[in-house]
This record gives sequence, C-alpha cells and structure tokens, in this order.
Amino acid sequence: MRNRDYRPTLPQLRAFVAIADTGHFGQAAARLGISQPSLSQALSTLEQGLGVQLVERSTRRVLVTPLGRGLIPYARQASEIVDEIVARASGRTDDLSGPLSIGVIPTVAPYVLPNFLQLVRDELPDLKPRIVEEPTERLIESLRSGTIDAAIMALPSDVPSFEEVYLYDEEFYIVVPDDHPLAGKEDVKLEAIRDLDLLLLDDGHCLRDQVLDICRKVDAVHGETPSLETRAASLSTVVQCVAGGLGQSLVPESAVKIEADRPGLAVARFEGPARPGRTIGLVHRASSVRGGEFNRIAELVRQAYIDAIA
Repeated sequence: MRNRDYRPTLPQLRAFVAIADTGHFGQAAARLGISQPSLSQALSTLEQGLGVQLVERSTRRVLVTPLGRGLIPYARQASEIVDEIVARASGRTDDLSGPLSIGVIPTVAPYVLPNFLQLVRDELPDLKPRIVEEPTERLIESLRSGTIDAAIMALPSDVPSFEEVYLYDEEFYIVVPDDHPLAGKEDVKLEAIRDLDLLLLDDGHCLRDQVLDICRKVDAVHGETPSLETRAASLSTVVQCVAGGLGQSLVPESAVKIEADRPGLAVARFEGPARPGRTIGLVHRASSVRGGEFNRIAELVRQAYIDAIA
C-alpha cells in the first residue's frame, strides 16, 4: 500500500534505473559502485514507498514491469537534473565527461563513427561514449524510454517530445556495375530512376523509405516496391549485390568512399542543383538537461561527416 507522504530518494531512483538498464542486480550494483544487498534494499524501499511492483525478480533474469517501464524516463530525468545542479554549482556546465549513450542508424554508423570517435578521443578525452546501432524505430523507442541519451538519424523524427539538432545534408549517389550506361555520369536526370532495377535495404531501414519516396515522386512505383526478390540487412550487402549484377542502388554520399570503391562498381550523380538526398540530425528528448553537451557533440559529428566525404 502506497505511503502518501513518501518521496523517493536519489539513490533509490538511481538503483531503479541501473537495474532497468542492465537487467541484472549484480551488474547494476557494479555500475553504481555499491553492494548488491544495498541495491536490493534501495529498490525494495522504492517499491514499498510507491506501493507498486517495479521489477519482476527471478533466478535467471530481471524484468521491468509495464508500470515500471512507464516510470523509467522520469526516474532517469530526476537523476539527470540532480547531476546538472551539481555541475552548474561547480561551474562545470560545459565539461563533457562521463558516459553518454548515442544511438546511430546503420546507414550512418560505419561511415561517420570512426572519425567521430577519434575526434572524441582527441578533444573530449573524459567523455565515455556508448554507441548503439539500431534502425530508426528502435532508436526512437530507446530515446523515449531513456536507455539512450541521443540519436543520430534522418530528419524529421516527427516526435513532438524530441528536439532536433541539424547536422548535415547529403546527396544520394547511384551505384551501378562499371559497364552500366550511367557509370561515371554527373548529370543523370531524376526520371532515369524509372529504368533502374533498384536494390533496397530490408523493411525497417529509413534509407529504404527515403529511396521509395524518390521513386514515387517520379512515378516509378505503382503500388509495388522494387527488389522484392532481394532482401538485404546492410548497405554493404546491397552494394555487393550490385557488383554481382543483380541491379543498381542509391547510397548516401558518406558511404560512397567505402562501399563503392570495389572492383566492378561505378557511381553516377543526379543532375543539380536539387539532387535527391537526406538530412541527418542529432535527436534528443526535449526534457533532457544536456542540451549544451549535444550541441558540442553535433559539432564533432559534422566534422566527422566532412572527413568521411573528403
């Protein structure tokens, strides 16, 4: 039964968040630097005070209850606010340090992350980034639940409770076999997409949806989608299929240097100035107190992109 006068303490909320993140009492205790009995006591006191069950315990695993999942974002936000109070009081508002969980869509991660992580090591040595590579829908859910702090994805996110920081625009290149009529061309008309046998990523990837949107704009798709016979989970696989003569594909500019620099492949560009492409941004919860930090992270991502296409 809930105690109406009860108010959770910060250690209790931190214990709850750590257990939810790790799914394991031992790992959660290690993260917080406390003993497992102390962690269990903090969670039990929180549950008793609120009069609800937050976690289902078993010998093999720990599951957060549906009610507990709904409370996680608030517990995490309360912890972040306290950290921000301490940082501001000590004058460390711009001191980027400690863990930061960043989600990245798969069509950005392999091409921008290596440069970004090197920049972090050089310029923000006290920051400990944790990278999560997932399709857009999963990143949005992770942002909502608070399991990641920010996400690098295509804009717009179309989530009212999120804030978006613009990173960069990039055009789409056409990847074709090196003996294809379009190989090396710099002025391909958008209508030429009607004549391509496009190979696409599997469902769930935003790049697939972006390419299909381009197709629809030129009336290349009539209630059907290209490449139903070929289903690829990565851009590398798609490009390998192009090299194998199964069709052609569109890839973002940041991927061209790595993916299209293979024997048997060539690239082509659509005619300008309004070449088809996408906008990439850094998305975070509007309630987050780390907005200033995200702006600094955005600067490094932009530089990493510039380095990737150089």
